[in-house]
Amino acid sequence: MNNKNIYEVLKERDMIKQIAFEEEFKEMVTKEKTHVYLGIDPTADSIHIGHFIPLMMMSYFQKCGHTPIILVGGGTAMIGDPSGKSDMRQMLTKEDISKNVDNIIKQVSKFVSFEGENAAIIVNNADWILDLNYMEFLRTYGVHFNVNRMLAAECYKQRMEKGLTFFELNYMLMQSYDFLKLFETKGCKVEIGGDDQWSNMISGVELIRKIHKNGSFCLTCPLLLTADGKKMGKTVSGALWLDPKKTSPYEFYQYWRNIQDAEVYNVLRMLTYLPMEEVRRLSSLEGSKINEAKKIAAFEITKLIHGEEEATKAQQAAEDLFVHSNNSENMPTEYIDSEDKNISILDLLVKCKIAPSKGQAKILVEQGGISINDQKITDIKFMLSDELFTDDFIIIKKGKKTFVKVKIK
Repeated sequence: MNNKNIYEVLKERDMIKQIAFEEEFKEMVTKEKTHVYLGIDPTADSIHIGHFIPLMMMSYFQKCGHTPIILVGGGTAMIGDPSGKSDMRQMLTKEDISKNVDNIIKQVSKFVSFEGENAAIIVNNADWILDLNYMEFLRTYGVHFNVNRMLAAECYKQRMEKGLTFFELNYMLMQSYDFLKLFETKGCKVEIGGDDQWSNMISGVELIRKIHKNGSFCLTCPLLLTADGKKMGKTVSGALWLDPKKTSPYEFYQYWRNIQDAEVYNVLRMLTYLPMEEVRRLSSLEGSKINEAKKIAAFEITKLIHGEEEATKAQQAAEDLFVHSNNSENMPTEYIDSEDKNISILDLLVKCKIAPSKGQAKILVEQGGISINDQKITDIKFMLSDELFTDDFIIIKKGKKTFVKVKIK
């Protein structure tokens, strides 16, 4: 990393939102390499772009010589983090959690290497949390937590309105204990995560410093927001997942290709490895030229997650559709049974994941946002017919930029 330490690298890309004991951290990373951990609760069978920036931060730590620890929360997932939630999270079975952990490890390997001198380490906090003696835990560690401070934490505020359970209140203690355990067994001095995790992370730092009187730190990265301040990563069919079975490489590419002009700088600096000189050059382009920056962003991010071959396919499909107005073999394709050739337009849009519900499908049709084979459909009672399926497929267009080929199985 051009002989820069990790603090300088992250500062240059403006990837530090909050940091505990900043001056002490700056001094520490100029003198030594340490273990740094990121926790991911396996509450789903894939990670989404909410994990993207922390994983990029972790990759920079590794490039600067530090050793990543990816902690999959097989134990804390039995509780569920209340951060940013208005309702209690659904409790998962051990079998669900185990399956999710396996999938997440595969995706994390796109960001960090599990080989080499400072190879990444995977740990599962189920190994030490599930067999805890609760009374012994409270006597040893619970005395270090002030309940008034805990209830004032941002991560609990939304849940307080609907009723925070004692079950969820334990989450902060468990996450803090994770950091202490890694500090004591791995020499891990740093925890990283999204800024919505600050309260949980600083509690871990304070627990270590109360017991061991020295060196623990935490850094949060900014949340990825749209130009109007909303979290990025929401599509018409839900979250933007890193698993190609949940979000196709084409849909993934198109999401980044269609970002607003004002979002280009943040996306390039936080989600690609492009040098900052190039980031600043691309994001300063104006008018139609900014589209070139969006294409580069979309390709670089898709390549990182899905590989160069899939990124090239997605890019080519977009070029064929939007530049040359041709159908493409790389166009995202949905399959339906032959008996579904005569279903309603609303059912088809939901079945092909173009709309998340019939209500949303109705709005799309009524507003003139749907075409089939270049014929605009405005009748919500429209029924498909056999003659529409030339060569056993139709092309559905949503708006100006979303195309889906629907083929008969």
